[in-house]
Amino acid sequence: MRMLVPPLVAALVQALGPTLRLTLSGIAPLVPLWRSQCPLIYVVWHGRALMTPWLAARLRASDGARAPRVLVSLSRNGGLMASFFGRFGLDVVRGSSAEGACPAVRALIAALDRGEDIAVAPDGPRGPHEVLKPGAVALAALTGARIVPVALAACPALRLPSWDEFLIPLPFARCAAVFGEVIEVPRGADRDWMCRQVEHVLTAITVAADGMVRA
Repeated sequence: MRMLVPPLVAALVQALGPTLRLTLSGIAPLVPLWRSQCPLIYVVWHGRALMTPWLAARLRASDGARAPRVLVSLSRNGGLMASFFGRFGLDVVRGSSAEGACPAVRALIAALDRGEDIAVAPDGPRGPHEVLKPGAVALAALTGARIVPVALAACPALRLPSWDEFLIPLPFARCAAVFGEVIEVPRGADRDWMCRQVEHVLTAITVAADGMVRA
C-alpha cells in the first residue's frame, strides 16, 4: 500500500497545481543564471516542499529553469519522497546529515561541478523546524554555487501536526512562491555566520510569502 502513495500524491499535486492562484516573486534575477548554466542550490523549508516539484515543472516550461537534483533521506519516507519527485522528472540524491552523508555530499558536489542545480530542505529530515543546518552553505563554499532561498505559501491550506508543520494548499487557494536574493558564499567565509544569514533570508521571505496570500 505504501508504494501507492507517491503516484497518488503526485496525481493530486498535478491536479491541484493548476487550480492555485499563483503569484511569483523574484524570478527575474534568476533567468540569466539559468541561461548561463550557473549552478544553483535551492533551499526551502521542509514543511513547504509539497508543491515544489510542480512549481519546478512550471518554471521549466515558462522561464527556462533547470530541473534540480533533490536531496532526500535514506529513510523509508525518503524512499517515498524519491518516488514522488521522480513523477515530476526530478532526479534525487539519497542521504542526510544523519545517514549516508558522505556519499550524498560527493554526489551533490559532482552535480554542481557539472553545472546542475540541486535542491535541499535545510531543516530536514527531522528538524528542528525552520532551523538551517550547515550543509547548503558548505556546498556553496566548496563549489562556488550560489544559494537561492525559496518560500512557498498558500491560503487556505491545511497544516499537519507534524514537526515541520507540513503545508497542504486547498484547491483554488491563493499561492505565493518567493525567490530570495541570490547568496554567494566565499570559500573562506565564516560558515556559521553565513548559515545565520541564509536562515534569516529564508525566514524573511517565508513571512513575506505568507503575507502575500493573506492580504
